[in-house]
Amino acid sequence: MSPQLYEFHLPLSPEELLKSGGVNQYVVQEVLSIRHLPSHLKAFQAAFLAQGPLAMLEHFDTIYSILHHFRSIDPGLKEDTLEFLIKVVSRHSQVLPAILDDAALSGSDRSAHLNALKMNCYALICLLESFETMTSQTSLMDLDLGGKGRKARAKATHGFDWEEERQPILQLLTQLLQLDIHHLWSRSIIEEEFVSLVTGCCYRLLENPTISHQKNRSTREAITHLLGVALTRYNHMLSATVKIIQMLQHFEHLASVLVAAVSLWATDYGMKSIVGEIVREIGQKCPQELSRDPSGAKGFAAFLTELAERVPAILMSSMCILLDHLDGEHYVMRNAVLAAMAEMVLQVLNGDQLEAAARDTRDQFLDTLQAHGHDVSSFVRSRVLQLFTRIVQQKALPLTRFQAVVALAVGRLADKSVLVCKNAIQLLASFLANNPFSCKLSDTDLAGPLQKETQKLQEMRAQRRAATASAVLDPGEEWEAMLPELKATLQQLLKLPQEGEGVPGEVAETETAEEVEGRIRRLLAKASYKQAIILTQEAIGHFQESEPFCHMDPEESEKTGFLNLLETIFKGPAAPTQEKNPQGAVGNLGPGETGCKDKPSVSEPEKCRENDELVKQEMLVQYLQDAYSFSLKITEAIGIISKMMYEHTTTVVQEVIEFFVTVFQFGAPRALFGVRRMLPLIWSKEPGVREAVLNACRQLYLKPKGDSARAKAQNLIHNLSLLLVDASAGTIQCLEEILCEFVQKDELKPAVTQVLWERAAKKAPCSPLERRSSVMLLGMMARGKPEIVGSNLDTLVSIGLDEKLPQDYRLAQEVCHAIANISDRRKPSLGKRHPPFRLPQEHCLFERLQETVTNGVVHPDPLWIPFKEAAVTLIYQLAEGPEVICARMLQGCAKQALEKLGEKSTPQEAPKDTPVLPTFLLMNLLSLAGDVALQQLVHLEQAVSGELCRRRVLREEQEHKKKEPKEKNPSPEATMEEEMGLVGATADDTEAELIRGICELELLDGRQTLAAFVPLVLKVCNNPGLYSNPELSAAASLALGKFCMISASFCDSQLRLLFTMLERSPLPVVRANLMIATGDLAIRFPNLVEPWTPHLYARLRDPAQQVRKTAGLVMTHLILKDMVKVKGQVSEMAVLLIDPAPQIAVLAKNFFDELSHKGNAIYNLLPDIISRLSAPEGGVEEEPFHTIMKQLLSYITKDKQTESLVEKLCQRFRTAQTERQYRDLAYCVSQLPLTERGLRKMLGNFDCFGDKLSDESVFSAFLSVVGKLRRGAKPEGKAVIDEFEQKLQACHTRGLEAIEELEIGQAGSQRAPSARKQPAVSRHRHLASAASQSDFVTPEPRRTTRWHPGTQQQVSRKKLRIVFSSDESSEEEPSAEMTEDETPKKTTPIRRASAHRHRS
Repeated sequence: MSPQLYEFHLPLSPEELLKSGGVNQYVVQEVLSIRHLPSHLKAFQAAFLAQGPLAMLEHFDTIYSILHHFRSIDPGLKEDTLEFLIKVVSRHSQVLPAILDDAALSGSDRSAHLNALKMNCYALICLLESFETMTSQTSLMDLDLGGKGRKARAKATHGFDWEEERQPILQLLTQLLQLDIHHLWSRSIIEEEFVSLVTGCCYRLLENPTISHQKNRSTREAITHLLGVALTRYNHMLSATVKIIQMLQHFEHLASVLVAAVSLWATDYGMKSIVGEIVREIGQKCPQELSRDPSGAKGFAAFLTELAERVPAILMSSMCILLDHLDGEHYVMRNAVLAAMAEMVLQVLNGDQLEAAARDTRDQFLDTLQAHGHDVSSFVRSRVLQLFTRIVQQKALPLTRFQAVVALAVGRLADKSVLVCKNAIQLLASFLANNPFSCKLSDTDLAGPLQKETQKLQEMRAQRRAATASAVLDPGEEWEAMLPELKATLQQLLKLPQEGEGVPGEVAETETAEEVEGRIRRLLAKASYKQAIILTQEAIGHFQESEPFCHMDPEESEKTGFLNLLETIFKGPAAPTQEKNPQGAVGNLGPGETGCKDKPSVSEPEKCRENDELVKQEMLVQYLQDAYSFSLKITEAIGIISKMMYEHTTTVVQEVIEFFVTVFQFGAPRALFGVRRMLPLIWSKEPGVREAVLNACRQLYLKPKGDSARAKAQNLIHNLSLLLVDASAGTIQCLEEILCEFVQKDELKPAVTQVLWERAAKKAPCSPLERRSSVMLLGMMARGKPEIVGSNLDTLVSIGLDEKLPQDYRLAQEVCHAIANISDRRKPSLGKRHPPFRLPQEHCLFERLQETVTNGVVHPDPLWIPFKEAAVTLIYQLAEGPEVICARMLQGCAKQALEKLGEKSTPQEAPKDTPVLPTFLLMNLLSLAGDVALQQLVHLEQAVSGELCRRRVLREEQEHKKKEPKEKNPSPEATMEEEMGLVGATADDTEAELIRGICELELLDGRQTLAAFVPLVLKVCNNPGLYSNPELSAAASLALGKFCMISASFCDSQLRLLFTMLERSPLPVVRANLMIATGDLAIRFPNLVEPWTPHLYARLRDPAQQVRKTAGLVMTHLILKDMVKVKGQVSEMAVLLIDPAPQIAVLAKNFFDELSHKGNAIYNLLPDIISRLSAPEGGVEEEPFHTIMKQLLSYITKDKQTESLVEKLCQRFRTAQTERQYRDLAYCVSQLPLTERGLRKMLGNFDCFGDKLSDESVFSAFLSVVGKLRRGAKPEGKAVIDEFEQKLQACHTRGLEAIEELEIGQAGSQRAPSARKQPAVSRHRHLASAASQSDFVTPEPRRTTRWHPGTQQQVSRKKLRIVFSSDESSEEEPSAEMTEDETPKKTTPIRRASAHRHRS
């Protein structure tokens, strides 16, 4: 068939070209074999040289055959074909412009070029797609084989790098489409198939997942420009929109690619309408369908978000179409729409010069964002906070919105989602960093200026009002305003005679007409019309010949004449003239009145200036008010965020730390509180949290302002000193750890150390407080580098322990702490072979310490006691033979006390008078003796024991070296002992026994100095009435506890006294101190203290908050370290969960948090806790019970534990005695995380509680269980739930309708025990909690009645109650009575390691 006679139709598939489809339609005649393809290609190339691009008309079958055999032919032939086709199409694009411009072009030539264009484009695009398909398959194989050598493999497959060849082809097609090729078609209408052929290859290229990679950027740009030409010249809008929507749904990687393309089309190609078309398609998508198509929703969301970032102004006109998605189920779409709104606020609707419509749109967008801050999805809430953070950072949030958005952020701090909390903290930090108010935000600093400026504004407004009131107003206008009411009043007075109606202040004899006229005018101004009329009537009769009362016209009616007279009086004498002759009114004014008319024009600038000042003042007050409100919100946020400092999520903690760094830099109130609260996180086990604390301290303290190194050092020291003011011991310890870290890493400059020494030595001017803080900081730095203090030890001694009086004991105490840091306070390990660092006894440090302590004992300075404690600790830590130094110190103090006693008892006194020692001196003596006793024990068990161990190891090593050449074959017994470690263990036990023997037999015998103080301590403790001073009692009780730590025998003999004081002392400080002492004794001598454990638990109900807190801390340590037996009495710890003191409630919560990590501890204790807390005697009220059990039951998370507890609680219903106990048990069941198996357990035990369902509370509790089970129930489990609910309803109804039958049926099982129990209950109400079923012998301090011995057993025999395993061992308990027969005899041995290991 001649090329001019056929027409080439673009096929939907290559196979269509092999079939005849119509008259004159081109059909491929022959598919060539592979071996003939090279020769035919050469023939085609030769024809191309002769005929140009029209050669394709005769050789299309060759290209078709190559495409048909593409997978099988040689890569070289593929490359040659591609290069040749590019030449053909390129030549055709060069030839076409001349042909298209030829007006005399024949129809056959036009048809030939049209067919050639179609064939060339079809062949090139098919070849392009074939290469792309093979490349995609190769890349998938490369993913399996690994990425190494991928490019080399691709080149071996095709013979060239295909990714570099795509761009020229696409650019060639773009160049071709830019020609006016539509003239080749009849009627100049390009067929849709040709446009789809060219654009379809673009979309297929975009489907390649690697198209979004950076290396393919040029290909993406070429595709974009090609599609842009198709959009602008070939009406491709509708098809492109549909295709983009489809691709977004199925290819997640295309969102950013298509956004770049669409934004380019909208800006460079002027196709803004395509944005509206695409957005309209997305907006018409059903939200319910998108919720079922997460991939499509993510693609649309990513597209909208990025499109809003690129072309927000174009997208804004289509936003109304997307609003339906804000109510959709899929949170991703909501996030996308909200992000688009935020971008428009940032880029389009930003600034103060917005028009009213734009401002309204911005406000609507911000309202929508704020509303979705409370979205049901945490991801949306989090995204909203992120968007507001960006808006605040770019200062695009209107000032009027600050309070509302800050309030939103503060509210979100309590969000359950960690992500939301984190973003809320970031938003608040951004508010601080970008606030328009002040660099220092303190509500206390702002309150003063606000009050001052507000008062100034009120004064300005008052002056303005006064000026306005005093200004000359138009009398005519005023008269017209009052005339209607004045007429009515006058008419009423003329009709009614005034009988005896007196007017206050009638016309006096001495008054003149002018005075009366002024009175009338004032009455009219005050709207006192009635009085003004009456006074005018009096004046007419009184001043008949005086002006203006003599001008009453007789021709006028009485009413009209009266009104004219009043008008004349009110307006003045010029009023009638002015009305009749307005033009001449000015001329009639007197000389003094000429200025009235001109006054307003003269004062106009002054009024403008006053108005401007008033407006400025109002703006200033509003600014201060906004700043003050903002500061209050930030203060509220600081309080909430500080509580989040110890969250379990690391990222939240890091955000909190960063927030407090920002807060501190802006000087917000309570910022220092947050920084101090942050410091304990330095001990965190999470490296990220620890590093965050160090970085925060670096920002806050290691980057001070200053021009020189010295100035920076001074500022750094000043900031650290502020942190030390009123800091707790824990805060100081944390700061010490942080500074130690900085010193070890050389992050503190030498100038800092130099300035600290200058301040400490008074070489630089500073206050006593700054001097102490300098010594403290030097001591902290000595932890990291001991030579900082060690090299200047004598200087530090002279600084704090000089001989001047009065002694600065605070400074001396800090000096002791600083010097103590030059030694390693840890227990020596076996790996260390060098002897510990010690100073000789003759060192000046110990001489000064001894003198300072001895001289200060006779002075009533309360600061001497903490200094003395630090001094004794330092002596035992650093001195060789510290016991000798302390013995001399004790003897010196005792000698001074005796001298004081001698001074008191003079010969003149009667011999019968007993010498009296000052209370403070006795207190100092006892406190010193107790400290020496405790430090002597620590010295023996740590230093001496460690030194013995070190020497033994060295001795064994030397002996081993000597025996090594002699004994090459040791005995098998010796080898076995060494392998089992028995040799070292035996030696450890020997050393421990030696230390224990010294403590038991030597320290407190009569030959030792300490023993001389024991009788004195015992006398003070045994005679609280005689020695009633609180400080003395506290010191004596603490000293007794320290003496008891030394010897088991002495402790055993004094336990009754200790526990008597613990329970009966009226002083909370004594009870708190003894609680700590007995806690230490429970660790050191557990066998001795174990029988007294109930008395330790009893302090948890102490009336004093201080004692309860101390008892909670002590019992927490004892229970978690397994040093006391955990019984049902742990319910006393549970009661602390509802303590009115928040810190005690937090302490109890932390205890149960830790206890929940110890296996099944809480699960095992729960039945006993429930029994004790719901007991009629000694329990708690119903609401507190619910609070406690809700917390405790939240620790039950295992299904097996839940099922077992359900069964136990159901069984308890049978033995419960009161309706309150029924309700409590039902509440506990409702709080458990029940499963279907747990429900079956309840069904199996339904008879236990079925008869209790008549109680509405019990029934409601079980109904709530049904509601919880239904939420996540499976279809097969719903039948069981329905059955359970039906049984509940049936029993509840039956109980209400037949309550009498149930009572009769249960009379034998329920009423009889209750009747027998009643007298016992009434007797129990008069007993203290120690006599109840909760195992306490100690009287409860909150009750006024006392416990009577023997009552407990008597009542227990008469009362029917449930007995648990934990109760059986506590029927007989020791009481804190000073009688021998009540001393505990029962002991339960507790295994423990050597004694020296229990003191650290």
